[in-house]
Amino acid sequence: MFERVNVPVLGIIENMSLHVCSQCGHEEPIFGSGGAQRMADQYGSELLGELPLDMSIRVGADGGVPVTIAQPDGALAQTYQSIARRVAAQLSLRAVAASALLPVVVEA
Repeated sequence: MFERVNVPVLGIIENMSLHVCSQCGHEEPIFGSGGAQRMADQYGSELLGELPLDMSIRVGADGGVPVTIAQPDGALAQTYQSIARRVAAQLSLRAVAASALLPVVVEA
């Protein structure tokens, strides 16, 4: 769909990639695994990251305190930060590629 309307895609983030039990921390890919990577491969895109189905994400969002603020040193915050770095890298690469298309301005 994005290709049809010329919307650039920076990459793919898989939401609910696995379930994390709020009681014991057990992780299980209840919706399967690898789907986002297959999609990224199919469309020549980048897998930017995978976010788990974790109760603390919902609780924090509902309470107005994102998990990156509530638990800045936790695994979830690190996952969000990793995705943010990959997004920034993709934006940087796009900017460099776009700058090559700009005319060169020289003083006369």
